[in-house]
Amino acid sequence: MSIIPPGLSRLLQFYLSGPLPCPYLPDHVERKLFTRLTGDAATDSEINATLTRAGFRRSHDIVYRPACPACNACVPVRIPACAFTPSRSLRRIATHNRDLTLEIVGTDITDEQFSLFMAYQTERHPDSDMARMSRLDFINMLREGESDTHIYQLRAATGELVGGIITDHVNDGFSAVYSFFSPQEKRRSLGVQLILTLIEEVQRNNLSYVYLGYWIAASRKMAYKARFRPLQALGPQGWDWLAEDKVREPQ
Repeated sequence: MSIIPPGLSRLLQFYLSGPLPCPYLPDHVERKLFTRLTGDAATDSEINATLTRAGFRRSHDIVYRPACPACNACVPVRIPACAFTPSRSLRRIATHNRDLTLEIVGTDITDEQFSLFMAYQTERHPDSDMARMSRLDFINMLREGESDTHIYQLRAATGELVGGIITDHVNDGFSAVYSFFSPQEKRRSLGVQLILTLIEEVQRNNLSYVYLGYWIAASRKMAYKARFRPLQALGPQGWDWLAEDKVREPQ
């Protein structure tokens, strides 16, 4: 069965990337099926929504999905907001962060946002290309391929910006594109809190899902996604509940 949504192959040109080392699983090779959101496709929110429901992810104007010939470890997952039940640890995180204030802003970047983004990259991903991004690179990251894109950001009572999550609005929910947060606020678990914030906003707007991208059972980098239960996963027969015995919340 083709993973390209019906009808979009006539509107978009899809490509298969060359083999590269997998960033998540040692000794694995990844390949990606991808297309670019340019021209009319970049402003048509329904195209991005259709690709999101089909398990694709957006980065800049590239929308991609793993197409590895010998591996299917990357599983697209989403949180059904109406069924979400926070665990005790998630409730503790939400309580600890109840002093934070939510702001929903567009993609007009501020120096404050860029400074926080770079502080996050320097601390968490110092060897990555993103740690060397300029302010213009950051602007392009948000605006290339944007389709009803917003930043959900959190401020402390002092007024300090402590976290933000770049989010695409799709017609049945929100797609989490990328999050960044203060590396000095480790006790707050801000990455988790930002997702909790999206869930609350999806519920408040009577929408259905928070799309989290890919979950890999064997990857510690992806383990945090298993904290948000129940989860739905996209398989050959469509979206279905991810069995509880397949996910383990990190201790």
